[in-house]
Amino acid sequence: MASISVSRYFMALFLLNLYLEVVAAEPYMSFSFKNFGKDSKEFESQIALYGDAKFSNDSIQISGSQSSSSGRVIFKKPVKFVEGNPRNMVSFSMYFVFSMSSENGDGLAFILAPASFPLNVFDGCSMGLVGDKKLRFLAVEFDTFKDEQYGDLNGNHVGVDIDSPVSAKVSNVSSINLVLNSAEKLQAWIDYEANSKRIELRLSKIGVVRPVDPLLSYPIDLSQMWENEDVLVGLSSSSGNSSQKSNVHSWSFRSRTVPHWMHSEPMDPESFVDKGEELNVRKRSDCVVRILAALIFGTGCGALGAFTVLFVWTILANRRPVVPEEYVVRPKEYALQPKEFRYKKFNVAVDKAIEDGK
Repeated sequence: MASISVSRYFMALFLLNLYLEVVAAEPYMSFSFKNFGKDSKEFESQIALYGDAKFSNDSIQISGSQSSSSGRVIFKKPVKFVEGNPRNMVSFSMYFVFSMSSENGDGLAFILAPASFPLNVFDGCSMGLVGDKKLRFLAVEFDTFKDEQYGDLNGNHVGVDIDSPVSAKVSNVSSINLVLNSAEKLQAWIDYEANSKRIELRLSKIGVVRPVDPLLSYPIDLSQMWENEDVLVGLSSSSGNSSQKSNVHSWSFRSRTVPHWMHSEPMDPESFVDKGEELNVRKRSDCVVRILAALIFGTGCGALGAFTVLFVWTILANRRPVVPEEYVVRPKEYALQPKEFRYKKFNVAVDKAIEDGK
């Protein structure tokens, strides 16, 4: 019985420790710029501007005002997509608000590139990307120009680019009744889940709640793409043959590690690509993450409750029961001693008539 109680204690402590580690985990890297006004000096030491990128009012104008304008804004601190030993994969979530003027320029892109990437080099490629396949990068493009050489879908699409401006996966922005170069502020969410190895993009007008279903989803393993290299996070843009202005009004980023026991096997990108037809992926990663968090939280609370009950039960079980005074059990030797009894005398009267009738 004692061994069972001890094993229960260890199990409860293990689950409680696991729960506390998950809850107390801090993001590996995070930043948040609500605006880029002149009064804010915090971001100046954290971000770097390249090419034609400049501060403009409360935003960063990455490109524009003239033909063939290109620029980049890069967060200086790199991130790794593989951390620790055993290997913990890194997920991230990014949110930013942007706007693009009505000209048909090349648009802008969110980029992930190794620290060795030539950030100050622009060779005229779409969105300021470098057309050298030896330089590994990942980009999520917001394209407003139908470029035939890259096989663009139309002049209002988003896509995932891997090492090339030619998109590996595209989606039509017109399908959600939005126009990228409407000069309106739009908000975008880009999420990468290391456990499912998938990157997702959501897009909406400013003030609208985050969409449940992603506009674009693509399976990719970023831990295999760069392994232990330092990776830089940024935004890149080019105006092409127009004077299109691309502005970023706010920008936030948060990365987090995924425990190695939660890793799943890499998905085969070919199994999600249907030739000639857009695949509408209904994977609700947000719901899965919330359900998982709720299960972990519930397990931790249950373990803590079980530990408390077992602890109290053990204390109470080890206490000897208190016997009432009138039922006190005498020692054995006392029971063997002779007892002293008292007798009373009784006088019996016999009826005389009974005696005569004998």
